[in-house]
Order: sequence, then structure tokens, then C-alpha cells
Amino acid sequence: MHLIKFVEIMAILVGAFSGFIEARRKRMDLVGVFTVAFITAFGGGTLRDILLDKRPLFWVIHQEYAILIFVLALVAMPLMRTLRHILSERLIVIADAIGLGLFSVAGVSSALDVHMPLFIASMMGVITGIFGGVLRDIVCNEVPMVFRDGKPYAICAFLGNWLFMLMRAVDLPYDLALWVSALFITGLRLVTWRFDMRLGR
Repeated sequence: MHLIKFVEIMAILVGAFSGFIEARRKRMDLVGVFTVAFITAFGGGTLRDILLDKRPLFWVIHQEYAILIFVLALVAMPLMRTLRHILSERLIVIADAIGLGLFSVAGVSSALDVHMPLFIASMMGVITGIFGGVLRDIVCNEVPMVFRDGKPYAICAFLGNWLFMLMRAVDLPYDLALWVSALFITGLRLVTWRFDMRLGR
């Protein structure tokens, strides 16, 4: 399962980037930038591991993940000051969409590995995909994006998780199912955002 580790690392990097952007928009110092990036990168996976009763937590086993976020926070501070004029909500949405796709498929795959029922596995993927961003927004004193923009954020993850499970059920290659599902979630989220598709209110 080397690919899933690669996907997990990519998801962590994208999540951290999203956290860096939001922390700098709030004019946080280094501690704030690191904390927000850390929460965004690890929040969803931590809740997933707690619910699946997996110990130690994934980022405790792989301390290099936490070290990577710390080093990136040191690098990001001066870089974000230079690029702050291009940091926008659009950039956060794009980073969130990529993170949503990667984290969600990592989450559903992890749940299936411990033989969770299909519906529960799909929900674990959703939790892994959205909860880091929820915590990020709460820490930054914002109503979480998933709750306020009216667009089908979690639903994109839910549908993509079922696509992954369907592809695995018909014995398509694991790698193919992983990437197709992640791209489907990311693309669907960006399409719904671009065309301002909203859930009924």
C-alpha cells in the first residue's frame, strides 16, 4: 500500500498549504501558522483514527509528517508575506478541493482496511476529507466553509467514496480506483463552486 502513503502525504501537504493561507490572512505569527496548518493537515485523519480505534494516531507513528509541517511553516512565513497580494478565497477553495479528494479516498481506504461496513467506510472518508478544514475555520474564528457556502462539499466526498468502493467491488486496480476517485471528488467540488451550485435551502 505504498501508494496510499503517497496520497496521504500529498493530502497533508495540501491541507497544510490551506492552513498557511488562512493563518496568514488572519495575520498570525509563526506559532499560529504552524498550529493552523497542523490542525488542517491532521484534524480529519485524527478523528478518523479515533473513531476507528486505531492507535497510535497516524501522525504519531509517522513523526516525519509533523516535522515536515514544522519546517514548511518556517519556510511559509516569509513566502506568504511576499505572496500575500495573490492569496484569495479562490486559492483556498482550490487547495481545499484537492485536499478533499486526497483525504477522502485515504479515509475510505483506511476504513475498508479494518473491514468497516460500506456506509460507515464512506462516512469515514467524508470525515477525513472535511474535518481538518472545519477545525481550521473554527480556530480562525470563521463559520466552517463546509457549513456556510451552501455548495455540496461533503456530498462530493460522499459520492467519490462510493465511486472508489464500486471500482474496487468490480476488481479494478487499486491505484486506478484511488486516483480516479480523488480526481472525481476534486473536480466535482470545483465544478459546483465554479457554477455556484447550491444545496436547496
